[in-house]
Amino acid sequence: MKVRIEWAGDASFIGETGSGHKIVMDGPPDHGGHNRGARPMETVLVGMGGCTAFDVMHILKKSRQAVSACVADIDAERAETDPKVFTKIHIHFIVTGTGLDEKRVARAIELSAEKYCSASIMLAKTATITHDYEIREPA
Repeated sequence: MKVRIEWAGDASFIGETGSGHKIVMDGPPDHGGHNRGARPMETVLVGMGGCTAFDVMHILKKSRQAVSACVADIDAERAETDPKVFTKIHIHFIVTGTGLDEKRVARAIELSAEKYCSASIMLAKTATITHDYEIREPA
């Protein structure tokens, strides 16, 4: 896997993934940025959220659950001093579908956290990661 990061002036950078997608990152104005993109550490959380949500959906589809939506809301805390690593991360899943089996939803989240989500497992080296979920029926 490869990515390329190119400075775009001031505190702005463009990340280009090996699959050809671009991500704009920028710092806050008090650090010379213009708020034109996500903060680099926000992209770390987005990547982790995408990784775990991908796993959960994949597992639920394989178990033939009728999922119509999946949201992962993430709240994180960072250390006060440098390096300001993540110290706490909480992921709240909202899984919507018809007649979902609660045990299968819980198991999918557990499997992602403990076995499949490389990003979560890596971040767990510095952060306490917790999960919870709610199951909703479609409106």
